[in-house]
Amino acid sequence: MKKKLVVLTGAGISAESGIKTFRDSDGLWEGHDVMEVATPEGWRKNQELVLDFYNKRRQQLKEVEPNLGHKILAELEQDFDVHIITQNVDDLHERAGSTKVLHLHGELLKVRSTRNRDLILDWPDDLYTGDLDANGHQLRPHIVWFGEDVPALEEAIEITETADYFAVIGTSLQVYPAAGLISYTYSITPVFYIDPKPIAIPNIQNKVEVIAKVASEGVAELRERLFEIEKAP
Repeated sequence: MKKKLVVLTGAGISAESGIKTFRDSDGLWEGHDVMEVATPEGWRKNQELVLDFYNKRRQQLKEVEPNLGHKILAELEQDFDVHIITQNVDDLHERAGSTKVLHLHGELLKVRSTRNRDLILDWPDDLYTGDLDANGHQLRPHIVWFGEDVPALEEAIEITETADYFAVIGTSLQVYPAAGLISYTYSITPVFYIDPKPIAIPNIQNKVEVIAKVASEGVAELRERLFEIEKAP
């Protein structure tokens, strides 16, 4: 039976593909205040602005490709039972070939009903005011905005609790609740933390192996380390 490798990914892995991200330090995303385009309040205040913002993000996504980091994680499925829990809303993991991907913060290429959050539709193109579900309710981006619950969190915790290996790639570990997942690993579970500027991980009993590299280089090193551990007597 293959060992279970659970990987938490964040903006850092997609940034190498050209996906622009925002950082909490300035609160801007593509020049927009995140409170205007990534909150329920922003949606209520200016629906047109929010729809236009995510339409542009969808167009940008079509112009980029998975990078080496995404591809190596997909290739690792040959040797491990790989489960990816991502904070990213792009589909680069899937396009690289990963088959078990859980999106904590929603998916850019899907929309959902404003009345029924379980009514989710594939939506690769632009979304406009007047695009309605079958019951006549406006559709919105299938994105978990700031201040909203994270419906996939419980499943993410269950996956994490059964990890033989746990890796954190390209995330600052400052965005909760995702950052708290690492605390659900067993204390004997090896943890790998890949980030060019790693921070200290508080309240964690595991032995954490830090790989201070960008995501693509770090994932390549992660693969080597996993094979070394698996071959050790």
